[in-house]
Amino acid sequence: MRRWSSLQRELYKIIDDKINFQIHLSKYRMQSRYGSADLPRYWITLNGEIIFDYPKQFVDSDTDWSFIRNLNGDKKYYPYQTDISNISILIRDYIDTPKDLIFSKHFENDYWGLANILKAADRRIGRRRLELLKRKISNTAALKVIECRLYNSLL
Repeated sequence: MRRWSSLQRELYKIIDDKINFQIHLSKYRMQSRYGSADLPRYWITLNGEIIFDYPKQFVDSDTDWSFIRNLNGDKKYYPYQTDISNISILIRDYIDTPKDLIFSKHFENDYWGLANILKAADRRIGRRRLELLKRKISNTAALKVIECRLYNSLL
């Protein structure tokens, strides 16, 4: 897998530059008397508002332990088990998908609702398809991106 900065740069090439959409990956060092660990985090902002936040959005609130659960129901012990690599693989898969297939492709390994957010921000998807996507999905973050793109296209 390439470095995050390379993947991020390639993703920004297909993101509509008329919207203030940013995607980030970072690791925070956690020190304790028992040892240390890196706490990975993926987040997406739109106009400065965080609209996607891994792992925060996926914390399993049914337990006192540090578990995260993706949309598929898979449970992992955070920070020692995460989906960071799989999220990066999904982003790479999205970037590598041919333009004519992007709208119709089902990303079967998208356990976080990320593909619809990327589709909503993708400059290769025009106004007509954005309207279709808007009617078809319920992902709040993707809907915010669609609204931003549709509003900006009217300006």
